Amino acid sequence: MKPGPALFVGAILWLLLGAGGFFSAPLSLVWFLSGVIALPIIIIDAVFLALMIDTLNIERHINTSLSLGEATAVKLKIKRSLKGFLATKIKLFDIYPSSMACQVFPVALDRKGLQKNSFLVFEYSVIPMQRGEWEFQALHLLFGSLLFFWQRKVIHSVKTSGRTYPDFKKMVALAGDLRGILERVGLKNIRKRGHGLEFQNLREYQPGDPVKAIDWRATSRRQKPIIREYQEEQDQQILFLLDTGYRLHRREGEYMQFDTALNAVLLLSYVALKHDDSVAVGTFGNEERWLRPRKGISSLTTLMNNLYDLYSAPVPSSPFSALENALSRLNRRTFIIIISNFREEDGESLSWILPRIIKRHLLLTVSLREQEAETLSSRRPANIEEAMESAAAFSYIFSRQQLYKKWQHSGLLTLDASIKDLSPALINSYLSVKRSGLL
Repeated sequence: MKPGPALFVGAILWLLLGAGGFFSAPLSLVWFLSGVIALPIIIIDAVFLALMIDTLNIERHINTSLSLGEATAVKLKIKRSLKGFLATKIKLFDIYPSSMACQVFPVALDRKGLQKNSFLVFEYSVIPMQRGEWEFQALHLLFGSLLFFWQRKVIHSVKTSGRTYPDFKKMVALAGDLRGILERVGLKNIRKRGHGLEFQNLREYQPGDPVKAIDWRATSRRQKPIIREYQEEQDQQILFLLDTGYRLHRREGEYMQFDTALNAVLLLSYVALKHDDSVAVGTFGNEERWLRPRKGISSLTTLMNNLYDLYSAPVPSSPFSALENALSRLNRRTFIIIISNFREEDGESLSWILPRIIKRHLLLTVSLREQEAETLSSRRPANIEEAMESAAAFSYIFSRQQLYKKWQHSGLLTLDASIKDLSPALINSYLSVKRSGLL
């Protein structure tokens, strides 16, 4: 129990009246009598509030699976179950998780609507700002006394827990138009005329089909032109190696580079699963996880459940160790996509393991650009300090580009992309590999 606003106002007025009593005897008498009269009233008001029985039952309803950055409704069902004195003024505070944004509370409840066996429904919204698990701990009710001299806090332990996942709809929007990109990369099993990688079926020749696609044996048997139809090769294996260390622990815009990389992994996993390929994921750096290869679009749920709470941290990470660990686990030819921020010093360490990888697998090294370094290298310096910063940034970017060119000349696939272009660039690289038959 704590003093209410009326008690603070009354105490200030009583003190002012007492100050006036130093100069006037009648005011001094009024000050004394007002204190004698007010004191028992204040005590009785406190006793009534202390003896008041909490007759409210509260239930919280919220979806336990939320999407990052998407507003979600929270419903509070407040019911009065017993007869008895009810506070004149009731304020409600819902203790929502620190990982969510909300600007609603405190809320004053309508006392008239809380009759016996009736209930109020209060609804508000929260916006999840971080991936991972969350929990609503409790509800706090602040009851005001009859004369507003006192307030009493009552805690209702109403725990609700759930998870916040990456917003897949937003990921698709960032990657580009849904119909324009994702349908072209695998949402539909589109049959392709002409040469492909995997035989699909035979069908009758149609105007516009290439002559080299004609199957002459089938044509002679059926006495009409028959062509061989192909589709992209399926049942291949994709492995993502995602850096969770300091290399991607850099904020650009609203999120970390790592968050963008994780979204790209999930989006490309969706596309690959739609192509009937199997997908595996390994992480290194801050957290080391290994998800074995899985096939089927239902596997996307498993990937989301195992990666939704993954975060980067400013700790060392070793792409060399990650690739070495992957080689010990893989038993078939795999398209390995390692996402990090490769630098000049990685050239020597990876040169020891690249021949072993290229011999059995196909490797794509994906590096995220640093917007700050590009901005510094391209700006016009105004003084010697800015000139030195620009020169250092230019040298850093140039050394990275030379490393990528060296890898490309050795036959290694490389991708250097910004956070904005990462998802579309990864999808295009995956499609190019599928259509070229490199696997």
